[in-house]
Amino acid sequence: MRSSAPPPSVDRACRLSVITNLHSPERQLIEWRIEHADLDASIDRLADKSPLDELMLQRLKKRRLALRDRIARLEAALDPKEPA
Repeated sequence: MRSSAPPPSVDRACRLSVITNLHSPERQLIEWRIEHADLDASIDRLADKSPLDELMLQRLKKRRLALRDRIARLEAALDPKEPA
């Protein structure tokens, strides 16, 4: 009876495909969007707290803005407005 496992070359190609997909720009974009949403939630929670930690709030907002800029740059690189 033969084994139903794929040949080693096919198995290796599948693993490499998964690794490549984990580091794709689209995957990075998804991760950054999730991080941006997490920062939004953290900022909202911190703003509702008393006493207000102004320094931490400022740092989170700055980080969120930098992340928003990275997201916008990657989106523009993945979907240019003008045809190449």
